[in-house]
Amino acid sequence: MSHKALIEKGRYAARLAENPGDIARAQALRARVFRPGKGPTSDADAFDPICRHVLIEDRDSGELVSCFRVLSLASGAEIGRSYSAQFYDLTGLLDYASPMAEIGRFCITPGVQDADILRLAWAAPAIVIESSGARLLFGCTSFRGNDTTPYLDALALLRDRHLAPEGWRPGVKAPEVFDFADNPIVDPDPTHALRVMPPLLRTYLAMGGWVSSHAVIDRDLGTLHVFTGLDVGAVPEGRKKLLRSASQSS
Repeated sequence: MSHKALIEKGRYAARLAENPGDIARAQALRARVFRPGKGPTSDADAFDPICRHVLIEDRDSGELVSCFRVLSLASGAEIGRSYSAQFYDLTGLLDYASPMAEIGRFCITPGVQDADILRLAWAAPAIVIESSGARLLFGCTSFRGNDTTPYLDALALLRDRHLAPEGWRPGVKAPEVFDFADNPIVDPDPTHALRVMPPLLRTYLAMGGWVSSHAVIDRDLGTLHVFTGLDVGAVPEGRKKLLRSASQSS
């Protein structure tokens, strides 16, 4: 069966899930990435039915190499419907008047390393977002594991350079957090900080993204995550051109 691709890059193509079988494949990959060795073969939750799911596949083999989901919201008044709202106090974004989109559950098949996958992971949402008119992208960006020690340089760099605007800054809601904004921790080594930072978060930051002042310790998924936002209107023009060109290439 042929599928309509949102965008193609190299040997990979990104498309929207078309049926329950597609979503089940995404949930199976998510279980491999977020719940390894924990037993479940499917990572499904109550947010899946209200999201659009994007699959990135190898065009030759059909193998699913990456996936993520997108939740479109009409404005900040709906942000309580988001996955992120379970973990962060997002009161500061309630008055955001424009459409928003939450990007979630982004993952790549373990062992697969190809820069084209990450390029598609940005180009595909650019197309989805353009159709919905979203002006703010947000989500939870995860570090592997619950231990903050390997990521102290990265968290210190976030503290020093990338905190959310004060009016939009998420408050603490989760029961277990690591507050790095008011923590002296370390003077960051920028090279090491970027090396241990999740690739998707590095891309957000390069676009002008910002993060919460604390990381949530998620015992269920075995991760640390920070709320990450990107004001589409504030993306530097050079970066916008790269996004546009990526979403138009094949």
